[in-house]
Amino acid sequence: MDDRLLLLGILRQSEMHGYQLYDFIERNLTACTNLKKPSAYFLLSKMEAEGLINVIETRSGNRPPRKVYRLTAEGERVFWQLLEENLSRYTPTVFPGDIGLAFLDQLPSEQAISLLQKRREAMQAHLEQLEAVPPHRGSASLLIHHQIHHLRSELAWLESLIAKGLNPAHPAAGEGSIWQQPESKA
Repeated sequence: MDDRLLLLGILRQSEMHGYQLYDFIERNLTACTNLKKPSAYFLLSKMEAEGLINVIETRSGNRPPRKVYRLTAEGERVFWQLLEENLSRYTPTVFPGDIGLAFLDQLPSEQAISLLQKRREAMQAHLEQLEAVPPHRGSASLLIHHQIHHLRSELAWLESLIAKGLNPAHPAAGEGSIWQQPESKA
């Protein structure tokens, strides 16, 4: 649903051919989508069949013809419906990087801290890249601000964990491991 909203929203701003559309996503919207080019073209074909977009072929000089995508009135209606659904819905965030945290207590504390420091350095470098992004117009700037806010929060949490000096599930922390079986009371 969100990929449809993304494509309809971009085409609502301007008609585009497929390459322009995907290039725009790659340059501006990778913070909120991992839509790949084949999936984008598949979705465009599907939305054309559903009457949400029109396709016209254009030719420039000796170049091969291009398909230019344009929003239809039905596409406009669906765009507003999907926008309202997206903005009012809460989507829990999944943190794939947390899988390693589930096994952090399997490592000696020094090694765990060293690995988390490498993660912190990578996060810091990404934050610096985001902070160097030139200002965007309109609400598109909210995507960058959200990423920066999230990264700062993640960095604060990670630095707090590192500052404790050991993984929180280490027996010295008094909490044990989630992988330990509870002792029987028999």
